[in-house]
Amino acid sequence: MIIFNITVNISYAAEKEWLAYMKSTHIPEIMATNLPTEVKLLRLLTEIENEGSTYTSQFSFRTMEDFLAYQTDYQSNIQEKHHQIFNGQYVSFRTLLEEA
Repeated sequence: MIIFNITVNISYAAEKEWLAYMKSTHIPEIMATNLPTEVKLLRLLTEIENEGSTYTSQFSFRTMEDFLAYQTDYQSNIQEKHHQIFNGQYVSFRTLLEEA
């Protein structure tokens, strides 16, 4: 199992709009590729002092090939839509994990 983890710190001012967008548009668009098998959207409870809230989206893929297909065929377009709406209101980083 491959887990694609995206951690986002979103400004407090944009948090409600961002969370609604994630649930109604962004996550469903990723899941519609039929490549991830499961998703979790989680809020970090142990926040450090910053200017926003931190969330993580965890997308599970059966195989590395499924993840690479998502990354090659869909990721940049979906990511660009998110960036166009929330540019300057978030910072993010991505990690790729393998279930041990």
